[in-house]
Amino acid sequence: MTETTRTPSVTPETAAGHPPVRLRAEGLTLAYGDRPVVRDLDLDIPEGTVTAVVGPNGCGKSTLLRAFGRLMKPTSGSVLLDGRPIHRVPTREVAGLVGLLPQSPVAPEGLSVADLVARGRHPHQTWYRRWSSDDEAAVEEALRATGTYELAERTLDELSGGQRQRAWIAMALAQRTELLLLDEPTNHLDLAHQIEVLDLVRDLHRTTGRTVVVVLHDLSLAARYADRLVAMKEGRVAALGTPAEVLTEELVEDVFGVRARVRHDDEAGAPVVIPLGRYRPPAAGK
Repeated sequence: MTETTRTPSVTPETAAGHPPVRLRAEGLTLAYGDRPVVRDLDLDIPEGTVTAVVGPNGCGKSTLLRAFGRLMKPTSGSVLLDGRPIHRVPTREVAGLVGLLPQSPVAPEGLSVADLVARGRHPHQTWYRRWSSDDEAAVEEALRATGTYELAERTLDELSGGQRQRAWIAMALAQRTELLLLDEPTNHLDLAHQIEVLDLVRDLHRTTGRTVVVVLHDLSLAARYADRLVAMKEGRVAALGTPAEVLTEELVEDVFGVRARVRHDDEAGAPVVIPLGRYRPPAAGK
């Protein structure tokens, strides 16, 4: 399914039979200086879904996530949060609704897991509302949900890659936001830790109903863990739909420049991509 036309704006009161749209990009263009990275992009994120964004390096995946988290202002177009332009929504309200875990987050040296997770409660505190029993409960809930409760007093420096990622996800969960944006949460992790982190994300989605948008590189893992795939190419949406609809051999060749076989895995219930090598166009005259 290729996105070719712009659909009209949809408010949270979406047509019957369809979940409300929580985040929407409309004609979105994002640039660094004079260099556009995302171009005239339209995309809906329905409530209660796990959407994986895939595409080659430099196609605008992380930039799009930054805009969804209100960390980047559009050059043109807009991002809508529950039907409202996100840059007109008060900062504290956005922080209470949208949690963003950036790629390769950095914490101060010697910071404990408990202190890191507690930082997720900062959006809920003001000069007249200090640390409360609700904050304490949110932190404990996030630690237990991510399997990091026993690691609470250890510093991040002492943890394995998978444990650190779970601690960062716990911080995002402690915000108790309804939307969770994860930018390459499996980056630099070995396969076992990638599975560990993605299993956690899937379990959290199933138990809490959170809406998740995750940027991933591995196409087979994206197909296994996501309800919807968004394939990006050169700052635009190349394809959007279920993993089976999006991951075709033609799409992999067009978007990634790779020849591949795509097979259905009955056990995973999702497509599996088997790379064969880089695509090389036929020589002229052949």
